[in-house]
Amino acid sequence: MKKLLLIAAVILIAGITYGQSLQKGNLVGTHTITVSLKPGATMEKFTDFYKTKVIPEMEKNMPYWKVYLVKGLRGENINSFGLIIVVKSVQDRDKYYNADESDSELGKSTNVKLKPVMDELEKLGTYSSKYTDWIVQ
Repeated sequence: MKKLLLIAAVILIAGITYGQSLQKGNLVGTHTITVSLKPGATMEKFTDFYKTKVIPEMEKNMPYWKVYLVKGLRGENINSFGLIIVVKSVQDRDKYYNADESDSELGKSTNVKLKPVMDELEKLGTYSSKYTDWIVQ
């Protein structure tokens, strides 16, 4: 029994030590997305492509950004899809967007880099997004 408790304590401490956590000043964007599939495409193909191609490309081109594709389990958005985007700071987000929400020069150049993968995604479908950005206090 003591060994089991010791192992559980080590796992818990390791998880806390090495796990990602939100910190004061992080920006968390929550996006509810509406997907319109193209004929012959499935939601599974769309979400798999998003997870395996779009997100890695976004994270490669947007340092300090971490993107998660999520699916509603309960509540208002049950069975809906969304994105949770964690950015190191508001300043790191604002490098890509102007105060009026238009793309900055860096945002525009990043969109050019993302265009090939987004064009591929568009063969499966398109999506629109409603979002809220949150700042971790």
